[in-house]
Amino acid sequence: MYTGLLHLHNVLRWVILILLIVALFQAITKKDGIKKSSLWLLIAAHTTFLIGLYQWIAGPWGLKNIQNLGMGEVMKNTAMRFWAVEHFSMMILAVILITVARKKAKLASYSAAMWLYFVALVLILAAVPWPFREAIARPLFPGM
Repeated sequence: MYTGLLHLHNVLRWVILILLIVALFQAITKKDGIKKSSLWLLIAAHTTFLIGLYQWIAGPWGLKNIQNLGMGEVMKNTAMRFWAVEHFSMMILAVILITVARKKAKLASYSAAMWLYFVALVLILAAVPWPFREAIARPLFPGM
């Protein structure tokens, strides 16, 4: 089950990135379609967050790693720190920003929504374990 959810979490990453770019473009151009795309983005982001939260709690790289080794030891190791703290906290912040941006988009405050979506996009891009990141690299499409 863990592996299947990991693959779903990965696929939803691409859905979020595409929808985030669409919503950002719509906020920049002040398009009315932002209300629908931002809703789908919100749903995808929250679903991915819930799957990731389960993986953090039940998987080997999150809470269990902290409980077994202690926070001090986890923080000394780049890969363990990334999965236990950095990825988790940056993604929580990104989901919060996407949620607030959705509210701003509904209120037609396009400038605020644009900046919130932009910061969320930067956070997500920084927190994804891209294949070129040495200690934490994962394939673009694992399991396929």
